[in-house]
Amino acid sequence: MKSISILGSTGSIGTQTLDVIRRLPGEFKVVGLTANTNIDLLEKQIKEFKPISVAVANQEKADELKNKVDTTVYSGATGINKIASLQPADTIVNALVGFIGLIPTIKAINHKKDIALANKETLVAGGSLVIKALKKHKVNLIPIDSEHSAIFQCLNTEKIHSVERLIITASGGPFHSYKKSDLERITPKQALRHPIWRMGERITIDSATLMNKGFEVIEAMHLFNLPLSKIKTIIHPQSIIHSAVEFVDGSVIAQLGIHDMRIPIQFALTYPKRINLGLPKLNLADIGIFTFKKVDKELFPCLGYAYEAASLGGTMPAVLNASDEVAVQYFLEKRIKFLDIPKIVRSVMNIHKIIKSPDLKDILKVDKWARVKAKNNI
Repeated sequence: MKSISILGSTGSIGTQTLDVIRRLPGEFKVVGLTANTNIDLLEKQIKEFKPISVAVANQEKADELKNKVDTTVYSGATGINKIASLQPADTIVNALVGFIGLIPTIKAINHKKDIALANKETLVAGGSLVIKALKKHKVNLIPIDSEHSAIFQCLNTEKIHSVERLIITASGGPFHSYKKSDLERITPKQALRHPIWRMGERITIDSATLMNKGFEVIEAMHLFNLPLSKIKTIIHPQSIIHSAVEFVDGSVIAQLGIHDMRIPIQFALTYPKRINLGLPKLNLADIGIFTFKKVDKELFPCLGYAYEAASLGGTMPAVLNASDEVAVQYFLEKRIKFLDIPKIVRSVMNIHKIIKSPDLKDILKVDKWARVKAKNNI
């Protein structure tokens, strides 16, 4: 039986991870959970899965939960790091949202935990540090994102030098067929209405701007040790092909599946085994037609900014992430327009002086700097 800790257990990926565990009795033991403020759901999870300890980011909510459960309750970032490095855990599922996910990932790796990763910011902001730590401590990182899980599966036992390029598919979000004039009036409510996936607010807005796809390009560069020139993106509105790999002989292997994150979650947790979760199966006849089109980088400049940040390297990807995180939050609060998001990201990138080989302290410092600059520009 594998012991699991889940960082962000009350969010979209966290709750689906627990559903996978629920569907596979005898395979896993939940030893740690963390939440931000949703202690009502966390309390229910504690009663069902009986973890050794939990953490709540919000101190007031943590104190409130202590009066409701017998389980040890930690609080704040320190508490999350405790769960990330909990001794009995074999695997840490990082389902946190935002830059807050970086340090717990590194803590977990330093304690020789395998990582099932759904937190994009870990590799976007600190990819080189994370990959170095993985090699040092000889632990595994299996991606949960459907696109990277797809590439991981397509590569299988293939040698990386046989790869011509990675093809990362994008649904295109709700606005891929819009004109720029249409985007001027987009509201948060419209942007949160993703046509395929049900996700958290930030990732849904990032999907609408295609920044999310840019983050995935940066992640793929680190995960699969390939140059940016070999990582391409394409819009595939049906989102059945989750990504593909083209090899030097011209062969292309793609991974297909229904729109259900529990499939890549299960694969990350049980790898190399595949287990039937009892989910619906893909029926290609029902899908009927697959369509593809190029990304309009003028309409969606965030994708280009991500390629640029990855090419420049150093601390620029951390600046990209931090400024985007601030801009998305301000858009959700209706304080800026949809098209202001890329403008703010661009403005902060323009004034950043890159640190080429940053350590963790550099990345943390730059993250704070970029957030202040983004807010000032707003």
